[in-house]
Amino acid sequence: MDTAQLQSSPRTHIDINDRAARAALAARLGVTEEQLRKTVRLVGTRVRTIEAHHQV
Repeated sequence: MDTAQLQSSPRTHIDINDRAARAALAARLGVTEEQLRKTVRLVGTRVRTIEAHHQV
């Protein structure tokens, strides 16, 4: 797999320390960044699990 494929593949986990990723996911879920941080502490960094927690 080349670099372009790696960059374009969907992320399965969020880097909670990446401000842009955190802001984008929080906006998509309709929650604040602090709510997103709390969710990550509860359920981990897997995006599907976070979405399920917020019932998207």
